[in-house]
Parts: sequence; structure tokens; C-alpha cells
Amino acid sequence: MNTLLLEIGSEEIPAGYIIPALKALLANIEKQLKDQRISHGESKYYGTPKRLTIEIKDVAGMQSALTSEVTGPPEKIAYDADGNLTVPGKKFAEKLGIAESEIVLKETKKGKYLSAIVEEDVSDSKDILANILPAAILATPFPKTMKWGSQDVFFARPIRSICAILGSDVVPFKIGDIASSNKIYGHRFMSPDQIEVTDVSKYSDLLKDAFVIADIEERKALVETAINEKAKSINGNILPDDELVDIVTNLIEQPEVTAGKFDDEFLELPDEVLITTMREHQKYFAVTDDSGKLLSNFIVVNNTKAKDMDLVSRGHEKVIRARLADAQFFYRADLERSFDDWIKSLKGVMFQAKLGSMYDKSKRVAILAKFIAEKVKRSAEETENVVRAAEICKADLVTFVVDEFPKLQGVIGRIYAEKKSENKDVSTAIEEHYKPVRSGGDLPSTITGSILSIADKIDTICGCFSVGQIPTGASDPYALRRQSIGIIQIIQKTGLKISLKSILDESTKLYNIEGDSKDKIVTNVYSFMQSRIDHLLSEDGFSKDIIAAVTSVSVDMLDEVRSKVEVLQKLTAKDDFEPLAVAFKRVVNIIKKADSPDSFDIDQTLFEHDCETNLYIKFKNISSEVTKALEVSDFGTSLSQIASLKDSVDDFFDNAMVMVDDMKIKNNRLALLTKISDLFANIADFSKITTK
Repeated sequence: MNTLLLEIGSEEIPAGYIIPALKALLANIEKQLKDQRISHGESKYYGTPKRLTIEIKDVAGMQSALTSEVTGPPEKIAYDADGNLTVPGKKFAEKLGIAESEIVLKETKKGKYLSAIVEEDVSDSKDILANILPAAILATPFPKTMKWGSQDVFFARPIRSICAILGSDVVPFKIGDIASSNKIYGHRFMSPDQIEVTDVSKYSDLLKDAFVIADIEERKALVETAINEKAKSINGNILPDDELVDIVTNLIEQPEVTAGKFDDEFLELPDEVLITTMREHQKYFAVTDDSGKLLSNFIVVNNTKAKDMDLVSRGHEKVIRARLADAQFFYRADLERSFDDWIKSLKGVMFQAKLGSMYDKSKRVAILAKFIAEKVKRSAEETENVVRAAEICKADLVTFVVDEFPKLQGVIGRIYAEKKSENKDVSTAIEEHYKPVRSGGDLPSTITGSILSIADKIDTICGCFSVGQIPTGASDPYALRRQSIGIIQIIQKTGLKISLKSILDESTKLYNIEGDSKDKIVTNVYSFMQSRIDHLLSEDGFSKDIIAAVTSVSVDMLDEVRSKVEVLQKLTAKDDFEPLAVAFKRVVNIIKKADSPDSFDIDQTLFEHDCETNLYIKFKNISSEVTKALEVSDFGTSLSQIASLKDSVDDFFDNAMVMVDDMKIKNNRLALLTKISDLFANIADFSKITTK
């Protein structure tokens, strides 16, 4: 058993490409080994900006043998009367490349047939890898690839070397004009010479001697330790930023940390602007004091150790001074303008080619936000705040700072609103209306921000559906799935009680769409939202049949859907649930099969059996209790009351025939069953629940 080492040396690969590429490359090679029947042990990957490395231990030297039983012609055709092989029998042996003595007779249902055990030829793993590895390397997925020179080769960056070793042998192949070898390279500046790998187990150690930490987690730990120690040395603390740590880890091969300082005058900039300027452009870490206040210092993780690291720090200080001066200029210029100026400028910012400008969108969102605020009975002051926030929430898109730092949209809007004396509720909502900005991200913390976020997202979804921009399996350019999930999560968190259909209807009207076209859009968006709810609940571990039972009835009141599913799932766990479900399914099935009027009154004088009277009385007794419980969304009590009908329903089916010839009696019994069905249909469609 030998270890396979594959290192692809290249020009600097973007930090965000490295780990996804390594995972995909390793998975591909492992699949190929499995397909080729080459056993192996543990595997791992290493990576730096200049190398992608795969290590797989205990790789078998040969393919495992594959044997199979091959059936030939029947005995009566394969042998003559004297027991000698006929031409068909000999051809069978020749085809398989076996001696006649290796043929056996196998008894089958149709009689005896010629049979033989055939073992396929096996090859050396090294030979197979020579074919596998080039294709696996070139199949590595990247967001973007490039071509260089005259070779028809595409990769994230130009490949400069390939080290491919199995045990102590080079796996021979070429990609373009680069031939595989047992050679690697160290740090570009501190150890640029070629290194021969004679023992793959020493790979990491060889690179460490050449100023390269190949193990990503090890390098990350070194970065974290070094930046925190450097911050402490200047009486500060690193502002926590896990994402930046990951980025920096994959920008360097060995961390060399320095500290720098910028002029205190730049502290007039909002913290978010300072941090973003350092982080986005330069990948610098911000530093705070013990109280969390930003200091005029920063920490840099360099890739090369210089003779004079103080000189390196001064270089970084010069760069950040220019960056911060630009940011300061933009910030001061923005403060000279008003929200009215920015709002007018939104007329020149396109929301969507067929849906108008951001100015148009802001107007629609303000109307829709007011509609929602009034529907959920917010105070006049809160409603006024929602409308004001909606009017100015997109204004920062035309500010100089957001033009320079697009990630600060919403944040800068909140900061400028505070500077220009908008109230806290309004300014906070401007930032929060974008939330959640990613899957699993923070939700708005205020009701004003929540309502504005819902209105903005609903406007986008309805608008996109109206012009055919509907997500497909591979495409969702306006992130409508994420925005739908955001709406659901916000309503579930806040408990806002409002009809989804009413919001969709109002939003679609604001696009001046009426009639059948409007109804179609509302229906399509409603179904789209339902599928997102189903997905969320399924991810949370609820049974798919329980989810379907609830959401197929209605998702109109989004705040209630999860509660219904939770209560119903608890009910299904009880021992007596299955007979209850079966009883209710019988009710639904009979109603579906019956050709009866949509509605008719129950006439007690037509009852012929005590079971009818008892069921009706029981229904009357619990219906008011169920209605009261549903009014306060007490689904546990509602289901408990409905479940108490079970014995009476069973007694009814045991002693009364529904589909009788007398139409009055038949329709009267169907009316009773319909009333009962309507009662539990407020919560779920029991016919969709799986029972044994």
C-alpha cells in the first residue's frame, strides 16, 4: 500500500476558489478510484494560493480482480452425441479465452447451459492514475477559468508544475506542456528553489522548511494567534471577523504579521466605513480598545518576511492613508446633500428594465408598507415611521460611499438618517429592510424594519413574476427564493397577523395589473411561497406528509403554519392517532365521492339513528370551542376537541348508511359529514397523512 501525492503548482489562485476546488478535486479522484476498483485509506487536502494538493493513503498497487459468471449455449447445442464440443461450444471457449476444461455445466430452469467463471485483467494503479489524474485536474470547478499560452488548457490560473507520486514512483502524465514529476517549489521569494520529494510523508515538513504552511487549518491557527498577539502588543484587540481570517489564510503561505497606524482625524468616519475600507480593499484587521471602541491602528498579515518589517508597516500606512482620504472625501461630500436630492437621483437608477426605477420602487414599497402596517394594527406613529423609512430606504444607493463600497448599502442609509435627525425607528428600519442578507442571516429586530423588509421583498417578487423573471432550477438572479424565505421567517418571528394573499393582491395592483393577469400572478407567487414553507419545515425535521396536510389547506396566515405543523406532528406521535386519521379520512373520502350540493342545512327530523343524533350533538358542542380556540391560534386545543369526535364518527359509520336511495336522508347525512370535515379542514387535510 502506497500514498498518492498530487500537487498542482500554479500562479496565485483567488482565496475563495481554493477550498471548494480542493473538495471537488478530492471527491472526483476518490470516485474514479472506486470506479476503477482501487482501494485506498484516509485522504486529505492541503492548499495555498500557489498549490492545490491531494493526499490519499494506502492506495492499492493493483486493481482488485473482478470475476463474473458467463453463461453460454445450452448443452444440447454445445456438445455432440459423443460428448465433444461442437462449433458453438468451442466459440464460447475462444470468446472467453479459456481452455475447454474450464467450462462447466450449469443447471437452470430451462435446462443445462455452458458456464464459466471469467476474471478480468487487472492493471497497475500507477498506470490507471496516469489516465485519471489529468482529467480530474482539468475537471476541477472554478467560478472562472483562464487559458494561457498556446495550449488548450483551462484552469483557475496558469499551471506551473505538477507533482504526482504514488509511493516512491512518479505517476507519468502531461497537462499542456507541463509534465508530472516529483518536484515541488517552496515560497516564491523566501525559498524559490525546486525541491525533490523522495518521501511523500515528508511533504508538509519539506514545505515548512521552504517557508510554506500547506495545511490550511494549521495556517489559520497561526494567523489567529499572530494577529491577536500583535494586537495585544499595541494595547488593543482584534475586531472579530471570522470571514476575513478565512480569506487571509488563503491569501498567504506563511503568516508574517505587522501593525500599522493611521491619522486620528480619520476616526471621524463611521466605524463601518473605516472597517470596510481596511477590510475590503486591503484585507487589514481593525483594532479596538477594551471597551470595543475603534482605534487608529490596524493589523496586516503579510506573505513575506522582510529584513525591515517596520518599513513594510510604513508602506501599508501609506496605502491606507490614501484609501481613508478617499473615503473621508466621499463621506463629507455625502453629508452636504439631502435625502430629497438622493431620492430624485433614484429616478436614474434602474430597478429592473421592465419594472422601472428605484424611485418607482420606493413609491410602491411606501404604499405597500402602509397597507401592511394598517392591516396589522400598528399605531399612527408607527405607520408614519414605516412610510418615511420606505420613502428613503433606497436613497443611499446614489451616495458616494455606497458607490465605492456597495456592501454598505442600508448601513450608510441608517448612518445618514441618524446624522440628518430622522428618528431611531426610521433609521434602524433603513438598514434592517435588507435583512436577512443571506441564508441563516439576522432578521430585523424592530417591527418597523420587519414591515418594511416584507414590503420591499414582496414588491420585488411580485414584480419579477409579472415580467416572467421566475426562478428556475439553475437560475434565480433576483434571489427570490431567499427573499421569500426571509418574508416567512420575519412573519414567524414577529407573529404579524396578515393575509399573505391580501399583501400579494395589493402589491400586484401597485404594478397596475388587474383581472385574470393579476389573479394568475397572485396564485403563482402564493404557490411559490408555499413551496418555500414546505422546504423550510422539511429542513427543520417535520414529516413531509404532516407538512403537506397543513400547507395544502392554507399558508395564507404565515404566522400560524409552523404552529399547526408542530401540534399535528405531536398528535401523530400518540398511539390512538392512526384510528383517528382513518376515521377522518373516511369522512373526506365519502364527501369527495358523493355527487351532492355544495351546501345544505342539517335537518334533525331526518335522523333515523341515535348515532346521527349523537354525532350532531357532539359536533355542536365542540364547534364553538374549536372556533374560539382558532381565533387565538390555539391549535392544540382545537385539535384536541376535534379528536374527541372520533368515537362518534366511528359509531356513525358502523350504524348508518350514507349513500341511501332517499336523497333527503343521503344529503342530510352528507351535510353532517361536511360540517365535521370543515371543522378539521381549518387546520389540516387528514387525507394527506400517511397511515399504515
